[in-house]
Amino acid sequence: MSRSRKKTPITGITTAVTEKENKRDANRKLRRLNKIKIHKRDYDLFLLREISNVWGFDKDGKRYLKDASKRCLMK
Repeated sequence: MSRSRKKTPITGITTAVTEKENKRDANRKLRRLNKIKIHKRDYDLFLLREISNVWGFDKDGKRYLKDASKRCLMK
């Protein structure tokens, strides 16, 4: 993979590599709260965006790099 490059110059805002833990925690919380609602026979379930804020995750969103260097486009 020494020559592979990204086609689109979009990258995370911070230096965090992944948001896997944040996504895992948010989905666990969603499933737990929906399970409680179903148990109470309230079938108006939560959505993921109601439970978690993606701007609170480690990467804090993405941005487009207008003048991306070769180093920024390396995988």
